[in-house]
Amino acid sequence: MGDLGPAAYEFIDFLAETGQQLWQVLPLGPTGHGNSPYMSYSSMAGNHMLISLEQLRDRGLLKPSDLDEFPYFSDDEVDYSGVLPEKLKLLEKAAETFNAAADEETRAEYEAFCKEHAFWLDDYAFFMALKRAHGGASWHQWENALARREDQAMSAWHDKLATVIAYHKYFQFEFTRQWRR
Repeated sequence: MGDLGPAAYEFIDFLAETGQQLWQVLPLGPTGHGNSPYMSYSSMAGNHMLISLEQLRDRGLLKPSDLDEFPYFSDDEVDYSGVLPEKLKLLEKAAETFNAAADEETRAEYEAFCKEHAFWLDDYAFFMALKRAHGGASWHQWENALARREDQAMSAWHDKLATVIAYHKYFQFEFTRQWRR
């Protein structure tokens, strides 16, 4: 499905070699219904499925065997229902490795990123964790107290989903790092 890895760098090199000055891309937000880039869950967040697993491996957040074991999918069309859960497993593994072993400098970068982007990141990560916990159902189908954002329900769910919320914050940090590079 493409990512911000080696093929993107090769394409940028091609653009530079041929004198191109612009690279037009589709919206980069997390895709919603039908995996459409025009149906995004956020105007601020990046699509974590564009994170390069190779870059995560190269930084020691994934093992080479993790990528070797990734299932083969067609080169001709994207099997979103097959690729997404497989890639998500590896992204979560990278997030866990990051949480357990990030060096001081990178952890400080992460904390600064979370603080700078808290105005959207906190709610986005919580929403995505809630959406996942509810099997992808729309928010108006969740329990009434949660759909109405009642404090007690919000607090209880926030505690319950702390790990998944942290995953989504890490995904946004990593997406931003790779996109800026």
